[in-house]
Amino acid sequence: MSRDFFLQLLADAVLTLHVAVVVFVVGGLLLVFVGNWRGWRWVNGPRFRLVHLALVALVAVQSWLGVICPLTDIEMWLRAKIGSPTYHGSFIEHWLQRLLYYEAPPWVFVLVYTLFGLLVVAAWVLFPPGFRRRKP
Repeated sequence: MSRDFFLQLLADAVLTLHVAVVVFVVGGLLLVFVGNWRGWRWVNGPRFRLVHLALVALVAVQSWLGVICPLTDIEMWLRAKIGSPTYHGSFIEHWLQRLLYYEAPPWVFVLVYTLFGLLVVAAWVLFPPGFRRRKP
């Protein structure tokens, strides 16, 4: 296996992880609302809700500070190592890139991430996580 091929696979894996995080963040909020409507108790589990909240907070804070997501930085660094300036490589990177990356002024992302964060806070108020004490 050549070094470039390995780095290409690694860059594709980082992009796939990035898409999975986005799906979890967006889908997680949807699951909280739908799950509470449908009576699914697991959607209010503390682990699920805390991980979701932490990721949403991280995305919002990064946007306020103008910081690029570390997953994007890692992926771009890997692609630069193999001389791939764009996303015109493998099937995975071509289609996942179209799904994940889009162009808009920075203020649009700050607004969207902030509003999404406020929706997550509203979900915590409307459907509080089920923090229960363990019995000894």
